[in-house]
Amino acid sequence: MTVTDHPAGADTGAGTEELRTRVAGLLAASRARSTALTEAVDEADLVAQHSPLMSPLVWDLAHIGSQEELWLVRDVGGREPLRPEIDGLYDAFQHSRASRVQLPLLTPDETRRYIAEVRDKALDALGRSAMGGRRLEEHGFAFGMIVQHEQQHDETMLATHQLRGGAPVLHADPPPAGRPPAVREVLVPGGPFTMGTSTEPWALDNERPAHAVDVDAFVIDAAVVTNGEYAEFIAAGGYDDPRWWSDAGWTHRTEAGLVAPQFWERDSAGRWYRRRFGVLEPVRADEPVVHVCFHEAAAYARWAGKRLPTEVEWEKAARFDPASGRSRRYPWGDEEPTPEHANLGQRHLQPAAAGAYPRGASALGVQQLFGDVWEWCDSGWHPYPGFEMFPYPEYSQVFFGGDYRVLRGGSFGADPAAVRSTFRNWDHPIRRQIFSGFRCARDATPAELRDGRTR
Repeated sequence: MTVTDHPAGADTGAGTEELRTRVAGLLAASRARSTALTEAVDEADLVAQHSPLMSPLVWDLAHIGSQEELWLVRDVGGREPLRPEIDGLYDAFQHSRASRVQLPLLTPDETRRYIAEVRDKALDALGRSAMGGRRLEEHGFAFGMIVQHEQQHDETMLATHQLRGGAPVLHADPPPAGRPPAVREVLVPGGPFTMGTSTEPWALDNERPAHAVDVDAFVIDAAVVTNGEYAEFIAAGGYDDPRWWSDAGWTHRTEAGLVAPQFWERDSAGRWYRRRFGVLEPVRADEPVVHVCFHEAAAYARWAGKRLPTEVEWEKAARFDPASGRSRRYPWGDEEPTPEHANLGQRHLQPAAAGAYPRGASALGVQQLFGDVWEWCDSGWHPYPGFEMFPYPEYSQVFFGGDYRVLRGGSFGADPAAVRSTFRNWDHPIRRQIFSGFRCARDATPAELRDGRTR
């Protein structure tokens, strides 16, 4: 087995000035997205709390600036704090999301002025940074971390937009049409592969280090589970039959009164509709199901005679190239995502139909592992062997353990700068306001192991 762990575009032989130019472009792109998400609504919507699960949009925007000031202005730039008195207001660990609306937050105008001042000084730090010499600045890591942080909060703000009431304010072109994959399932061979990374310059600490993992052969769905397939589970009484649910899942289903994915509703004729960013529309059978929690995904998989893939299985299906024996950066290879590879970056406001991105298939033929929906995995949130916290414990370390479940692959709201095949996401198993879906897996049969293919 060999591994070629290719670094990100920030370190492809480009000189320091090229790296600065690239970073400046990514910072500008993330800020343009933040601006569009917050300028789309009025001041009342910005300061309102649209769900106790989410912060007011104005808090997210100021928090983006606060983190940028902490790392790029104060640390990398060596400047004095701009607004030290607000540090605590925008510390995610000091105040729960449900309580942030009651804090003396900056007004929308004050927030805009604050993040503009921070950005001006962050760009000055970018111009003066050696992009090396200390680990935090090596290959522009601190800047890449802040780009990813802002894009992650942009996806969070997009989820808040989905929860807000009122007329639609976000618009985008529909995604490309799909064609179901030629095969329904893909056999992933057993044996070792390299998981994680030790060389991707902007990879976060929980993605590190690269390590060999031996995986038994398994079978994974070529596509994510669609609305039409999930509707069959509902029609078969899946929400009413405890056989398909874990004890914790059944308790949650009962207490929360779950009967369908979040935002679905049924008319008097039994037809399913869903509300998406303020628009009520028929549920499309060929689109990936979205806004389901881990318990719903696991119940469907059990009903279908399958299970959810583990995190290790998901990454092997996404990265392993049997021809070379190495792990790719992305399912399709090492080149960075384009609009032909995956539904990312909020180009569309919905998942694309199954089979819409054949160029994004993995070496084994598994499709749409990137974008569309975050995919639940049947794995808890734990560090890799040899994990080293960097640069602060609150990103990963403090969350290890507990009841968290891993999600992989990114959604239509995840930006390419903030997701890769080694990227790891996690959340509580009851959460479904996130853009979450899933695909199924199962153990390979003796006949499949003998023939080397599914039947």
